[in-house]
Amino acid sequence: MLKEVCVENLTLIPEKINKGAQRVELCDNLSVGGTTVSHGVAVKAIEYCRRHNAGVMAMVRPRGGDFVYNAEEIAIMEEDIIHLKHLGADGVVFGCLTEDGWIDEGAMSALLKLADGLETVFHMAFDHIRHDKQLQAIDWLAEHGVDRILTHGGPADSGILENLPRLQEYINHAAGRITIMPGGGITDENLPEIAAELNVWEAHGTRIVG
Repeated sequence: MLKEVCVENLTLIPEKINKGAQRVELCDNLSVGGTTVSHGVAVKAIEYCRRHNAGVMAMVRPRGGDFVYNAEEIAIMEEDIIHLKHLGADGVVFGCLTEDGWIDEGAMSALLKLADGLETVFHMAFDHIRHDKQLQAIDWLAEHGVDRILTHGGPADSGILENLPRLQEYINHAAGRITIMPGGGITDENLPEIAAELNVWEAHGTRIVG
């Protein structure tokens, strides 16, 4: 089981890796769902994780709030992807939506082109896609080379265990074309049950290794 830990503080990384995290999602401002970290944090986190054989996925999100971005915000995300790629991040985590609850195909295509050569994850913006469009969204993301979808399987205030049936729907629909990575409310205590129920080999959380 690959455990991806979400951290917003560089000082937490050594402890989490020592407890078994094999990959770090590097964020700032987790209180708003995560935003892009500073240059200094990115440099030092990537350096540390490289020395300790842990992967680094860097959040690319210019602000909290919704996932509908204007042209200036997309331009910021483009610059951040170029920057993080140059620093040696293993991958980037981002998601752009339209006001009617679908993938912003133009923005995503532009960002994915810049992220070529990196692992790419569509983050929990996925859970804000219209429910009746989510399986279609899996198809679009798989066809455009996204590696993983990070999803809670339901609204943020719902329990992860109650969302297992919907997560299983995603996994069945993805059929190995793209990885469905559950996250949000996963802890070191409930991870074994979730992993066994969904037969997943990687999961994400702030408390996934205690």
